[in-house]
Amino acid sequence: MHEPALGAVAIGRNEGDRLKACLRSLTSVCDRVVYVDSGSSDDSLEFARSLGVLVVELDQSQPFTAARARNAGFERLMAETDPPDFVQFVDGDCRVEAGWLEAGLAELRADARLGLVTGWRSEIHPQASVYNAMFQMDWHRPAGEIRTCGGDMMVRTKAFREIGGFNPRVIAAEDDEFCLRLGKAGWTLRRLPALMTWHDADMKSFAPWWKRTMRDGHGFAQVGQMHPPHFRRERLRVWVYGLLLPLILMAGLLLTPWLSLAVLMIYGLSWLRTAANLRRRDLTTGMAIRQAGFLTLSKIPNLFGMLMYYRRRLIGDDMKIIEYK
Repeated sequence: MHEPALGAVAIGRNEGDRLKACLRSLTSVCDRVVYVDSGSSDDSLEFARSLGVLVVELDQSQPFTAARARNAGFERLMAETDPPDFVQFVDGDCRVEAGWLEAGLAELRADARLGLVTGWRSEIHPQASVYNAMFQMDWHRPAGEIRTCGGDMMVRTKAFREIGGFNPRVIAAEDDEFCLRLGKAGWTLRRLPALMTWHDADMKSFAPWWKRTMRDGHGFAQVGQMHPPHFRRERLRVWVYGLLLPLILMAGLLLTPWLSLAVLMIYGLSWLRTAANLRRRDLTTGMAIRQAGFLTLSKIPNLFGMLMYYRRRLIGDDMKIIEYK
């Protein structure tokens, strides 16, 4: 009887030791591993080949996107003799937890309706910075049947092929967009209550956070346009807290200080409410206040990202990635 095979696709650029840990966590279990490189200048390619990993170097004349890289890795796996029935996708800055690959594979084997399984991602150094700590909070989502998940996922080959893989024009939230089409095609998506990957954000300054948050806004707009009403609530918050209230604040500076004061009070209440919600998730008071401040501020770079998407769409410009590393 045919034993379903498992392949893996890792994507990255200049990930250094993080990529080495990623590939080592895959090669011991997966039948085949592909590394897709987006123009690294370090020793990523040489190291991957030294492990017997198949390497794909993306054409640098075209815009890099995670979606394009994952598709290229999948096609390389499918070009092999006896391609795998299931594929684990993982970002090159993540190490796969021991036991996850076997657990995900068993779940997919047991339920033919399942198109995708995922698990929990955790930060390696959540206390290294407030930015890492925010990632840690964002990664932990409820287990069970889901509509969307992040890019670390194990997918049934048949399901991937049926929907045509990832959309290479989507530069952010491409995983959401992929999952939404998978669900619309009738497949079930499930998050298992198990640790799947360890992520190393290594984010220590404000500028990368700002750019990454801009990228999130671009995803809200682009994927929301493709799959309404997805991200509707996120977009509404951005329009209100990122555009409307700042405009009222500036108008108040010209007309009446009471108007500006009212806006500042709204921001203050939002900050306090967010901090209280974070405290209920066992954060210290100081960390909850800091994270709430960044979450309140995030609507501004979200707005810039959304406006960038609308401008690109209007003039027909390429959907290029927003670099933050």
